[in-house]
Amino acid sequence: MRTALRKMGNSTGVILPRAILGELGVAAGTVMQVSVEGDRVLLTPVRDDRQAGWAEAAAAIGADGAPDEAAWRDAGHEGDARLVW
Repeated sequence: MRTALRKMGNSTGVILPRAILGELGVAAGTVMQVSVEGDRVLLTPVRDDRQAGWAEAAAAIGADGAPDEAAWRDAGHEGDARLVW
């Protein structure tokens, strides 16, 4: 597939077809990492795990002997990794 660079205000951009976006599983507004390897420009979706470490942090808070220690200790549940935010 070929596409042309386009002037966008003071910058230059590339319009990506819907099919390409679908293959990547991204949409308008997705944060992308841009890098250069040789003569190639690489765009990679940034997929951060916003819940990473939450269960461990909750367990650490509860370990301090707080009145609701049991609630914090059990904050992480099976299946949390499958949640999409």
